[in-house]
Amino acid sequence: MEAESSTTVAVDGAQIVCRRIGKGRPLVVLNGFGATNADWDPSFIDRLASSHELILLSNRGVGGSTDDGRPFDIAKLADDAARVIETVGIGRASVMGWSMGGFIAQALAVKYPDRVDKLVLLSTDSGGIEADLASPEVWSELIDTSGTPNEQARRLLFLLFPNDVAESFYPQFGDIVAAAHAQLPVELLNRQAAAMDAWHRNGVASRLPEIRVPVLIAAGTEDIVIPASNALKLVNAIPGAWLAQFPHGGHGFMAQYPRPLADLINSFLAADRSA
Repeated sequence: MEAESSTTVAVDGAQIVCRRIGKGRPLVVLNGFGATNADWDPSFIDRLASSHELILLSNRGVGGSTDDGRPFDIAKLADDAARVIETVGIGRASVMGWSMGGFIAQALAVKYPDRVDKLVLLSTDSGGIEADLASPEVWSELIDTSGTPNEQARRLLFLLFPNDVAESFYPQFGDIVAAAHAQLPVELLNRQAAAMDAWHRNGVASRLPEIRVPVLIAAGTEDIVIPASNALKLVNAIPGAWLAQFPHGGHGFMAQYPRPLADLINSFLAADRSA
């Protein structure tokens, strides 16, 4: 495992905690709903860190990051990420976002194009009326904070992965997920959910053709949280974007395919723009 350090960056109304791991060109890593910078699959992160310096953010209010308790939107979280890129002195970086982190990454790319070198979008959508949404039942379960931490963890794993994969993962990771979930403030999760709701009313779909940096879009074919059809919509809207679909992959497919996905991302980030 690569050695790592921690950096805290002051942004408007918050302090953002970042893990820094690996050496090489910088890759800013943005999390999904309720996730922190410690929640990524370790083998996936270590393989990425073998080629890059990863800067993994915990969004405001979670994972040691603080905030002012006010409502925020995806654009605000993109402002936070831009401030991190500026403050840590890298000027410009590749950016990888998963799920809600993909929303943030897209907003960052259209609002701060001079901060983004390449873009990796995992299990995400462009928001607005163009996006294909989860069923009301799935969305309700995703934002449900009822039950014990272990009940919440089991519910989450069965949303993130196909049933057979979730059954195999729960004995190994259920307690870990439960312990992490128990640390999340309910009011913060509610504010994140509100930001995602607003994204799905607005989003950046109309501005995606403005993105002129190389983009890799990847999704699991059995994602029920953000249907894989959104990946096709993204690749059709962003000029020259790459697309990869992982069979039997759920919303958290990076934990099912840590090595192949990391190798694909490393290859994409290493590719010459003119190739």
